[in-house]
Amino acid sequence: MISQIAFTLKRILFGEDFLAQHSCSLNTLHEDLAGKTVAIVGNARSLSKQSFGKTIDQYDVVIRMHAAPLPQVESHGTRTTWLALGMPVSQEIIDARAPVRLLWMAKKRKRLRARFAKAKGFYLHPKNEWDRMATELAAPPTTGVMLIDLVARSAAAEIHLFGFDFFTSLSLSGRRTAAQVPHDFAAEKLFTQSLVARDHRVVHHTD
Repeated sequence: MISQIAFTLKRILFGEDFLAQHSCSLNTLHEDLAGKTVAIVGNARSLSKQSFGKTIDQYDVVIRMHAAPLPQVESHGTRTTWLALGMPVSQEIIDARAPVRLLWMAKKRKRLRARFAKAKGFYLHPKNEWDRMATELAAPPTTGVMLIDLVARSAAAEIHLFGFDFFTSLSLSGRRTAAQVPHDFAAEKLFTQSLVARDHRVVHHTD
């Protein structure tokens, strides 16, 4: 397997052209989702107080993000089909979640590891997609809202959102407050509510 040093040097020298060699296309992701039922599971702490675990696990594709904390089966379920990253996570977490696809959603490539890019089913989210969402929200988008947008643009049959309270209860992935991160959660909430209102496939599960 390519070493991290060699991977970094090639990334610096050849940029996106080199990285794209490791990635499947956005069209491939959309083809995977066509006709499928999808659960996108956010990391809001409030999800731990719910009992959606069995419901989450019943969908065809279960997408989690970052460290994908699973505090209890009752609230979060067990399955992970895709794991989306905006930051590096340990190989132990990836092995434990065992996703069939690993998605790198962050615009910044410096933290992208060779072991991620070489993973089976790897996907690198295009920078122009990140830019489009940043323009729409007037703020850097979270991994969660980019996933919602990505899946909504596919021909998925159903899209179910869990663990998204737009930082009302903070995140299971860290201790930072909304004021300590560069995202606009009010804008992301409005984006999601608008999507739910106009797209019958999208359901936001809150209680």
